Amino acid sequence: MKKIVLLAALVLFCFSQAAQAETLKILTWKGYAPKELVEKFEKETKVKVEVTYSNNEEMIAKLRATRGAGFDLAQPSQDRISSVQEEFGLYQPMDFSKIESALFVASMLEAVKKNTLVKGQAYAVPFCWGTDGLIVNGEKAAGASSYNDLLSEKYKGRVSYRVKRPTLIAMGFALGYKPFDLYADPAAYQAMLDKVEKTLIAAKPMVKNYWTNGDALLESMRSGEVFVAMAWDNGGWKLHGENKAIDFVAPKEGALGWIDTFALPAKAENVAAAYKWINFMTKPENAAYFTNQEKTATASKDANAQVAADFRSNLERCFPQAAVDNIKWYPPVPAKLESMEGTVLDKIKAAQ
Repeated sequence: MKKIVLLAALVLFCFSQAAQAETLKILTWKGYAPKELVEKFEKETKVKVEVTYSNNEEMIAKLRATRGAGFDLAQPSQDRISSVQEEFGLYQPMDFSKIESALFVASMLEAVKKNTLVKGQAYAVPFCWGTDGLIVNGEKAAGASSYNDLLSEKYKGRVSYRVKRPTLIAMGFALGYKPFDLYADPAAYQAMLDKVEKTLIAAKPMVKNYWTNGDALLESMRSGEVFVAMAWDNGGWKLHGENKAIDFVAPKEGALGWIDTFALPAKAENVAAAYKWINFMTKPENAAYFTNQEKTATASKDANAQVAADFRSNLERCFPQAAVDNIKWYPPVPAKLESMEGTVLDKIKAAQ
């Protein structure tokens, strides 16, 4: 009898271990794992998906705390991988034999490979992309088309932006610097940051609020509290769908382009399921569903044919070829610069 009980316990344990192995734990941004696609993936693969929402800073912090454990897949921005990997070893190299490369926009796949190289190995593949620029209420701020408009007396008390590194970079371009060209020269980069710090502190009276929540920003634009904001293109397009007077504007200095990726944490326990999710999300029908829900373009090569006409219209309206050619794509961030930026951001927040 004892043998039967022990055998039953062993069987139950094995089933339990198998079930545990078939759980995919994803660390990602809100909206990047839509409920409908999670359910579809679970039905197709029999893999249970657990999603934790985060952002770049929190992803790094969570993975540092566990030395790359606790998650099977993460979705950091491509410029936040190589320096983090060099310093902390939080990720593992991608096995491109397990990636369905034909599903991807080839140039974007190659760009992310290049930008996430560490010691000759690439650590990510692209998922989606977009830009930071301006959201402008054309009835209240006609002609606003520069990051410098965030500093303008004309819009005193009607401006909003995040106290985050994209704002520092944007202000650097607005002040005539080429921030990305200064990455290799910390002293020159610090000199730019010092100028940006003084400029943003002096411009505090122009600011209605420093937004931290995207929904709250959109509501402040809807209500007319804010006329000009620095934010993502899809937020501007969402507002434009509600009110044609409000739209995203690619600034004359150039919109700041980002790519969010798929990356494998160093101690991922279910790597096989992670690769299944990557290929699943890059299939045209699934990528198009994501785009139609989140109004964010993906690296799926053939998804646009299934994307809603209004999204294609947004791209054509806000990104004529000249604006596309002027996008400033974020390169990898040297680790030392992040601490320099953090100090400046803290000073801006604390200034009275």
